[in-house]
Amino acid sequence: MMRSCFRILLSLALLGSCQQVAQDPGVYGPSIELVHIYNDEFPTGIAVSSTGRKFSNYPPSLDPNNTKYNVAELTSYDTEFPYPSVEINSPPGGFINYTTGSPAGANYPNYFLSVQSVVIDAKDRLWVLDSGRASTPTGASVLSSYGGPKLIGINLSTNEVFTTILFPTTVAYSDSNFNDIRFDLRPSTTPSGQGIAYITDSSTEGRNGIVTVDLGTSQSWRHLDNVPMVHVEFLSTPVIWGEPVYSVTSAGRILSGADGTDGITLSSDGETLFWTAVGSRYLYSIPTARLRDNGPTSELMAQGAISSHGQIGTSDGLETDSNGLIYTGNFGLNAINIFDPATGIVSVFVRDPRIGWTDSMAVASDGYVYFTENQLWRTPSHYPGTDRRVRPFALFRAKVMGNGTKVQLM
Repeated sequence: MMRSCFRILLSLALLGSCQQVAQDPGVYGPSIELVHIYNDEFPTGIAVSSTGRKFSNYPPSLDPNNTKYNVAELTSYDTEFPYPSVEINSPPGGFINYTTGSPAGANYPNYFLSVQSVVIDAKDRLWVLDSGRASTPTGASVLSSYGGPKLIGINLSTNEVFTTILFPTTVAYSDSNFNDIRFDLRPSTTPSGQGIAYITDSSTEGRNGIVTVDLGTSQSWRHLDNVPMVHVEFLSTPVIWGEPVYSVTSAGRILSGADGTDGITLSSDGETLFWTAVGSRYLYSIPTARLRDNGPTSELMAQGAISSHGQIGTSDGLETDSNGLIYTGNFGLNAINIFDPATGIVSVFVRDPRIGWTDSMAVASDGYVYFTENQLWRTPSHYPGTDRRVRPFALFRAKVMGNGTKVQLM
């Protein structure tokens, strides 16, 4: 009897000591607030106006079931409505042209086909970036046709399109995937005085790079095509919620890594562009002057001006606040990190078990960073090739550090 009591007491003592062992708390930083739930279509981007209007996009290239709308305004906690109209979200005949030898992206310049990003600039205008590459019902992304890849500007006061910029086939290759975009509206950036835009090409076909657009002349050009810093890192395998993530091609092949150049953001003074590839853990930057130059030796100068800032973790979207801090995802830590260009140090901004694949971020005028969580690694384009997403998808926000707010470059 005494021995039994002793064993019980010893077990309790050991159990008590185990409870004192250090463990990962799983959370860190400011609390995150659930702003919107997506019960309908599969979202990627988020844009927030100065008056608090919110917009998301739903690319058919990532989910062929995204057929109701490419862009929508978030009208309540759980409802959305096609924006700026039902008509522009409903191309006649659909997103794909099946009358050609092989299915190809439709060439409608006045309709949304496969919107990859929505961003609101410093003048509070909504810009819509369309890759022109939807997916077939089997999930195969078709090649684009001229007129499909485009940049559309919308006046939020009138809810009308004020400009449409089409990309030539020498800039938007048929296998390009224009993914994310940032704006610098300072008149000094271009001779036209209307500002500049920078775009990442995240194509899984591998022709990655950065595109520059003069918003006044509609001219565009490419830089950094196929340099190692815009590509998937060799044998890179992200980990999300403890699960190694592999890509699955439309032919059924399993690959490590993911897209190339994807996340993009500008420094708070507009003089430096930062980017990362989804299939890489590294953050890179380049002086924007090198990207605005389109002269004969401009590519040589651009390649020589790239800087590496080391590993930040696997990230999709990037964003900057008015204090100059760069916000990056970190899939492996269920976190959003901060890179401080002034010190070169990466630190954790917020951790939460609900954070996984942070697709897009937007720092708004209200001092919050908004970010979408869409479980992209659970789509059929990732191993084991089945749809494992659990609705609803989510839009969160967290208070920006140091009273930071939206960067206003104009």
